[in-house]
Amino acid sequence: MKIAYEKRKSLYGYGFIALWFIGTVLFFIVPLVKSFTYSFRDIERNVFGGFVGLDNYKQAFLGDEVYAERLISVLKTTALKTPLILIFSLFVAVLLNQKFHGRGFARAVFFLPVIVATGPVYNIITGNMATSGNSGASQFSTMFETDLVGELLEFLGIYGISDKLTMTIQTVTTDIFGLVWNSGIQILIFLAALQNIPVSAKEAAQMEGATAWEYFWKITFPYVSPMILANLIFTIIDSFTDPSNLVMDRVLTMQKDWQYGLSAAMAWAYFGIVIVALGIIVAIVNRFIYYEVD
Repeated sequence: MKIAYEKRKSLYGYGFIALWFIGTVLFFIVPLVKSFTYSFRDIERNVFGGFVGLDNYKQAFLGDEVYAERLISVLKTTALKTPLILIFSLFVAVLLNQKFHGRGFARAVFFLPVIVATGPVYNIITGNMATSGNSGASQFSTMFETDLVGELLEFLGIYGISDKLTMTIQTVTTDIFGLVWNSGIQILIFLAALQNIPVSAKEAAQMEGATAWEYFWKITFPYVSPMILANLIFTIIDSFTDPSNLVMDRVLTMQKDWQYGLSAAMAWAYFGIVIVALGIIVAIVNRFIYYEVD
């Protein structure tokens, strides 16, 4: 049977999509639906109990103090570190967009964590010997540790005035290595946005005598603002889905303890909170984003 060339090309496309579609259904949609149904059932040690309604969700928030405490901690930490990651990423991207010797090497250094961001490598660098199993790596990890934050606050006369303020500053600033480690993708996205700024815009700003400060706020920031929203969404989701965060650790602990129903309820409650928080944040930030209209 002869098939037209255009239709044959369409069939090739449908064939490739069909492989993805089958894999998505079998390995993502089906487990997702099963996990959702498990959250409403009493399942422990592979023994399927009856339908328990919202009991697993009530147990997660009211009966498990560790889950609720860790959930609040993760939300606070994400709220503090997300703006810092975005500011740092934009700052580094602006620097890496300049012309200087060794620019390619500098870009590779900041993007390197994305390439080597495997569990064992990260555990060795941060000194988590419980999972890395390398007793000598703790010496290597000390290169990325610093205890200067408390001394700096004490020198400035801030340390001890407010325990809450001190704790907030230390939480945000002590994990400098984690900040750099989690900024690779964001830097790359901002770099792509900066390179799409028309040369004519820069030339017009120079002709008008705009300073570097004015150029950043009048030209650079409006052009990269859509990518700020994209990076914001990516950073929040990346933080919430990180297996090393406290809530995910609790979910996986319950799963390893054969409490599949409770573990599924924790995961779905966590997912719901993330979606609601992300929707509220996007709705607020989207009001301040500049979109170019042709």
